[in-house]
Amino acid sequence: MPKIEIETKINASREVCFNLASSIDFHQVTSVKTKEKAIAGKTSGFIKLNDEVNWEAVHFCVKQKLCSRITEYSFPNHFRDVQVFGAFKAFKHDHYFKQMDGYVIMTDVFDFESPLGIIGKLFNHLVLTKYMTSFLTERNQMIKKYAESEMWRNFFLFFKF
Repeated sequence: MPKIEIETKINASREVCFNLASSIDFHQVTSVKTKEKAIAGKTSGFIKLNDEVNWEAVHFCVKQKLCSRITEYSFPNHFRDVQVFGAFKAFKHDHYFKQMDGYVIMTDVFDFESPLGIIGKLFNHLVLTKYMTSFLTERNQMIKKYAESEMWRNFFLFFKF
């Protein structure tokens, strides 16, 4: 089972970073390239424990649907989403937020498995691991960009920190 781990240093509060990472609305705005949108289950706001989100997106020029469930949630430290159904055989995605001397270390740990046995393993090795690393890195850079500026306030006008 491939595992991707990405650390991003962000000059912002842990709460802001956590909320950006757990906002369905923010995810949709920052995933324009893949046309991601929440189509069922929880479709806006912040995800919480046991929430399910049904996503529609375009990856590799194919429209796909995926459902993920929040199985662990500890604001503002960690949350985990796991695939309920979708293109992967399985995945779990942990999001960790650690406050350090005025900045946050945001860590993504993405464990996944492709279907189709040996063909899936080959696809993971040749294509999917690089693709998912790039996708997650770009998303983390958007979280960093918004968190380190006042742009995050556009999503949380009524949220108090």
